[in-house]
Amino acid sequence: MNILSDLIPPIVDNLFGYDLIIILTAIGTLGYYLFVRFHSIKVYNAIHTKVYRPDDVLDGGDKAPPSREEIKRTKIDLRKMRETSEKYYSMYSNLTGIFPLLGILGTVIALIPMVQDMANMQTNFFVALTSTLWGLVFAIFFKVLDAMLAPRIERNYRGITDYLDKLDATGNGEKHEEK
Repeated sequence: MNILSDLIPPIVDNLFGYDLIIILTAIGTLGYYLFVRFHSIKVYNAIHTKVYRPDDVLDGGDKAPPSREEIKRTKIDLRKMRETSEKYYSMYSNLTGIFPLLGILGTVIALIPMVQDMANMQTNFFVALTSTLWGLVFAIFFKVLDAMLAPRIERNYRGITDYLDKLDATGNGEKHEEK
């Protein structure tokens, strides 16, 4: 328990310095994660439940095939969803990568003044360590969230591609282009 009681005061003291920037960035990143997750669920639902499924016609179902114009609109919408989803996820992925860098930046910012002011060495050293601590904690946290989100994004990408391939197989639309 002694180690914990020694750790808490410097962490609390440094919360309102550079560490606050890291924590606010983490809160913003968490909000963006929730946004990307919500969007990926929306894309998944659009692929699996709300759009015309060519399987219905191909399997002898009783649904009439959509018109060429409906297929064209659907394909355009799906491509936009896929691009948007990739863009959002890419941005999230890049955001999560900055936390170790923020931690290292906090360490460097705190250690530079130490060279000139040896009297405040302990305080600067604690600031350096807590910045590194928060950077690592949030890097690990968002890496775990990324590991849960990445498969959903990949499934959506494959689902849209498969769906576009099925639309092409019906012969009602033009071939889609891959990136």
